[in-house]
Amino acid sequence: MSTPVRGLLDGITRIGVVGAGQMGRGIAQLAATHGFAVTLADAQRDIAERGRTAIGQQLAKLVDKQKLTAADRDQIVARIQPSDLYGGDLEAADFVVEAATESVSIKREIFQALDQVCRGGVVLATNTSSISITAIGAAVTRPERVIGMHFMNPPPLMKLVEIIRGLATADSTYDLTRALAERLGKETVVSRDVSGFIVNRVLMPMLNEACFALYESIASVDDLDKAIQLGLNHPMGPFALMDLIGLDTTLAILEVLHRELGDPKYRPCPLLRQYVAAGWLGRKSGRGFHHYGAGAPASGPIR
Repeated sequence: MSTPVRGLLDGITRIGVVGAGQMGRGIAQLAATHGFAVTLADAQRDIAERGRTAIGQQLAKLVDKQKLTAADRDQIVARIQPSDLYGGDLEAADFVVEAATESVSIKREIFQALDQVCRGGVVLATNTSSISITAIGAAVTRPERVIGMHFMNPPPLMKLVEIIRGLATADSTYDLTRALAERLGKETVVSRDVSGFIVNRVLMPMLNEACFALYESIASVDDLDKAIQLGLNHPMGPFALMDLIGLDTTLAILEVLHRELGDPKYRPCPLLRQYVAAGWLGRKSGRGFHHYGAGAPASGPIR
């Protein structure tokens, strides 16, 4: 495997981030915090503008905690340029990370657009947590420039980035991606292009089994969370983690694993499907396996 060389990032000054949702905002914030100019793009510019506003609000919390100065916050936000996917602003990007919905059809459509908008030598990375890099790369004319760059949630805090090479990914693409991840303060691991890669291949069966344990009335949400958190020394329990990830995202990843690997151990729990159907998606909707927001119970699991 190739290794980064001195000066590899000399030409990288602007990072494009496609998707202004939770992960995209986190990646944009991370890149801007490390001094990069950022183009934050979504289907419509106003979505990206709301994403930049949300980043400013998140940084304001750090100012309140005296972990960041107000001047630094303003500089970070000023480095982020909202855009839409088709407006041409991404032409100036030197490296692009896609962080859209975990759907192969949506990602392929985005990569086809990036293939037209971005310059020929620009790396097109995807933050997918489960979808084949080779399949995404097949949608563009330069698959050797496509790679998986999977940030953990939340990107500004979590130290790991998984790097996944598709069949056509060039060594130079890997070298640049690893160098950028390290420039952003991350540790990297490399995975084969097999559904779920490393982290979700191990994590998702555990989260799904927790859902089945609740479904079978083995224990309550609170007790299951407490047992795993304290019994295994995890920072949070499985239901709190699913609420943070998003129950819809958890379900989407399990569906990809089940479909691509064909193993029944990845069959999503019916209870998880019900919660997603109800719109109980976790923190982002104010309600998942726990309640969130104003007026929520102190320990508000939905039984």
